[in-house]
Amino acid sequence: MQARVVRKVAVRLIPFLGLAYFLNYVDRTNIGFAKLTMSADLGLTETMFGLASGLFFIGYLLFEVPSNIALHRFGARRWIARILVTWGLIAAAMAFVQNAPMLYAFRILLGIAEAGFFPGIMLYLTFWFPRSVRVRLTGLFMIALPASSALGAPIAGAILQYWDGLFGLAGWRVMFLVLGLPAVLLGVAAWFYLTDRPGDADWLAPDERRWLDDTMAAEQQATEATGKHRVRDSLRDPRVWALGVVYFGVTYGLYALSFFLPTIVAGFAESFDTSFSILENGLIVAVPFAVGAVAMVFWSRHSDRTGERVWHVALPALLGAVSIPVALYMESPLATMAVITVTAVGVFCALPVFWYLPSTFLAGAGAAAGIALVNTLGNSSGFGAPYITGFLLDATGSSRAGLWVVGAMMLVAGLTVLALRGRLRAADADRVIP
Repeated sequence: MQARVVRKVAVRLIPFLGLAYFLNYVDRTNIGFAKLTMSADLGLTETMFGLASGLFFIGYLLFEVPSNIALHRFGARRWIARILVTWGLIAAAMAFVQNAPMLYAFRILLGIAEAGFFPGIMLYLTFWFPRSVRVRLTGLFMIALPASSALGAPIAGAILQYWDGLFGLAGWRVMFLVLGLPAVLLGVAAWFYLTDRPGDADWLAPDERRWLDDTMAAEQQATEATGKHRVRDSLRDPRVWALGVVYFGVTYGLYALSFFLPTIVAGFAESFDTSFSILENGLIVAVPFAVGAVAMVFWSRHSDRTGERVWHVALPALLGAVSIPVALYMESPLATMAVITVTAVGVFCALPVFWYLPSTFLAGAGAAAGIALVNTLGNSSGFGAPYITGFLLDATGSSRAGLWVVGAMMLVAGLTVLALRGRLRAADADRVIP
């Protein structure tokens, strides 16, 4: 029964949610490719670009917890549809910014619109998938993250290079317009397609619906018996704040790569006396993310098969911490990209397993608030990483200092999750963490 029901639910939900997450990350980070031609048009320095990239997270962080509580109250179907439509409209409207202050304002608005989407999906998955398979299926959903760069990078590069002048707009403006509108269409579809809870799933047979409803209710009750289910308690739990530190370190690496890898590849022209077209830049940038996507699938399956969680977060984080500084001292573009690919593998392997951890001690409205707080704390790196990396790039003329900071942050993430190992073992209501 479990295998059949899980398969049906996964086929129904994972592709749709994965597509939404794909568009989410593309619209959040495509500014990294727009920068290649946008900076000259708007007069942006590296620091100004880093600020524009990071300002997205100001609105995002302020509205994250309230948005996730609203999803828990009003239902995922309505709230996810609202988020998709509003962010899509704002992302498309970025095609018409005229100066740096307008760009800053639109990035803040985009963050407000997207607030609550990712933690909302993480909460939504706990309504549908038993813990024994949740990491594997979260990993399948999160393939959209590296795929958004593996596919989005060459798509963005092609639009910049070949659609420059379409509709009388610069290529980067066309890119914002073309990549923003699909989210609006998917938001309309979400209103009719998604189902809030297993008990409402008329696309499952009655016995399947009953089994899934009972299974998820039993897991919820087990968590509530020993975990936090009130908003106030979850927001005060030190484990929530510590997990926020872990997520901060991992996503610091993610955002530094996402926003500045196109710039690093463009810098090969000076460092190694070679050059690439914008499209070639996009194809090169895609490689670490494509390899990371494959590694993520196998790593999350291994975590579910062994039942081990903490080391499956710590080891990839430590791998990223060690590898990213090494990339600074490679003597060819190929060697540099090979080491950066190892870093990307570390980042993406840590993420799906990480999101299993909060659900071991959070339930109900407390889970909505706690997961949102973890995501808020972690994604504050989205402001710090691009701004600090851009500032150091301007100040030193090299990407080395910024990437040393990336390594330090990922090291902190790996060590912090290991320090939490005992408390997470005690909290896991489904299976002991070895």
